[in-house]
Amino acid sequence: MPPFSKKLKFPKKWNDHEFSPQLMEKLKEIELSLLQSKELHKGFSLLNKGIKGTKVLFIGSSNQEKIYAALYLAKSIDKEVYRIDLSILVSKYIGETEKNLELLFARAEDKDWILFIDEADALLGKRTDVKDAHDRYPNQEVTYLLQRIEEFDGLVILASNFKISYDDAFLKRFDSIIQLHD
Repeated sequence: MPPFSKKLKFPKKWNDHEFSPQLMEKLKEIELSLLQSKELHKGFSLLNKGIKGTKVLFIGSSNQEKIYAALYLAKSIDKEVYRIDLSILVSKYIGETEKNLELLFARAEDKDWILFIDEADALLGKRTDVKDAHDRYPNQEVTYLLQRIEEFDGLVILASNFKISYDDAFLKRFDSIIQLHD
């Protein structure tokens, strides 16, 4: 397991947690989509090369609810979910963030993990105009992460406290954006 990921575990009082009817409806829609995709992959394994995974964005201040929603989806499709620590993954050295991302996504694809990237706004804010070399490298990291998320053949859940600062190109890549209410 890469050092910047940690397996999420179900809380002891899992059954005590209830989602709002609106959130439950959206989670059921994603669950159905994931199950249908799984069946499609089974039936057409040679043809599914162009089919990519599911990308979901949870927005809200309740970290617990975002984690429970991710765990609900993991349980519904019988997969493990790994929480990614961007503070460890992102490096100050040029090219290291991309290497870490490649290692992470390769491992997740090999092990068939669900990726839960918390505090995604730390890396995925609006890209800036490139005025000098200092602007270019953070933009490259964002671009690379967007490409890897798009190519990933599994479920990627990104979590954020707010939506305002995201790059429009980033938001367009999601199959579902869910606003969680506290």
